[in-house]
Amino acid sequence: MGLFNFFKKNNEVPASLFYDTEVHCHILPGIDDGSPDVATSVELVRQMQEMGIRRIIATSHVTESTFENTPDTIGAAYDSLRDALDKEGIDVAIHTSAEYRMDEYFLMQLNNNTLLPYPENYLLIENSFFQPFWEIKELIFDLQLKGYTPILAHPERYMYYHKTPQIYKELHDQGCLFQVNFLSLAGYYYPEVKAMALRLLEKGMVDFVGSDIHNFKHTEFMKEFLKTKEYRKLAEKASAVINNNKIVF
Repeated sequence: MGLFNFFKKNNEVPASLFYDTEVHCHILPGIDDGSPDVATSVELVRQMQEMGIRRIIATSHVTESTFENTPDTIGAAYDSLRDALDKEGIDVAIHTSAEYRMDEYFLMQLNNNTLLPYPENYLLIENSFFQPFWEIKELIFDLQLKGYTPILAHPERYMYYHKTPQIYKELHDQGCLFQVNFLSLAGYYYPEVKAMALRLLEKGMVDFVGSDIHNFKHTEFMKEFLKTKEYRKLAEKASAVINNNKIVF
């Protein structure tokens, strides 16, 4: 998808995202802190389509003690959403995966070979927002040995990494890809988070951009940002480097 297809000749502000494959969102109903029900999920998908999304990798949380999802719970939520979308005549490709918190529950699923990766064996992993997974480099190496390509979700949001920013280069050089949130780039979170997201982009360490949509507040903020001149500049920089649309499914 060409970037400038989004920009009309009369210089109207673009209304679409600079990627059409969503790689991080919480739209499956009722299994994490994202969409609570099928009706909400359907409307979130509609709004994503309005922003240019054509393919979705749904990444429900998998977290010890809070969202201990499995392929079965994720599959059941997907089936209920797929049925509703089909009844509404909404044509969108959805692949089920997960956002895996690095914790004991994740390690158990890894050992049991019950993970749900992206297509091409990418695997979305995340830290706690309160403290890092201390053995992350060892875990990344183990994942690579098992044939996965790890993607660290929203690294810009881990404020503790801001104090030792060299960790970003170390992890990226190790082969851990980075997925930055569109909401971070748009300024939805703290200013420091936006600054770090832009810094990672400037340094060539943003491999994927994902919305991390959980609710309508997120989609409305994104749609407003798409109307800004700042978005035009961001789209020119980011569209040339991200790999969202290269994932095949």
